[in-house]
Amino acid sequence: MGLDPKPVSESRAQLIRWMGVTDANSAGNVHGGTVMKVADEVAGLAAVKHSRMRVVTVGMDRMNFLYPIYVGELVTFSATVNAAWRTSMEVGVRVDAENPRTGESRHTNTAYLTMVALDDQGKPTPVPGVLATSPTEKRRMREAELRRANRLAERAQILSGREREESQRRSA
Repeated sequence: MGLDPKPVSESRAQLIRWMGVTDANSAGNVHGGTVMKVADEVAGLAAVKHSRMRVVTVGMDRMNFLYPIYVGELVTFSATVNAAWRTSMEVGVRVDAENPRTGESRHTNTAYLTMVALDDQGKPTPVPGVLATSPTEKRRMREAELRRANRLAERAQILSGREREESQRRSA
């Protein structure tokens, strides 16, 4: 299998769930953890479709909760790979809730997850790049690059601070 870049369309994945009473929190709305779990599942599907490898979740950059989801609503989780690097991919997930009786639909959540492809020995393995063609796909790729740069800068800053603290402890 070659590692030629693949179009975003090849990674599209969708899960649709009807939310029942077992999905409710103490306030009677759908529990945020339920939304996060299904978002992780659909992100995994998109990453597998893109890489054709086993994948693991290594991080959720953010999960924005815009509106509550109610018991009895039909919820659509849509995912695509926004960008791919050496072994990791950012997957964007959009969540829309629909009242099946009225047909009214609203965008309730957005999430960005980082997935890593694994080989048969469980080691990170290279993935194909992403071919972004539409203006929306190109914007998503730019924004994914920005989120990645911010994650890496934050990690470097944290490690630098830890090294400074350790150095100060040793010299004290």
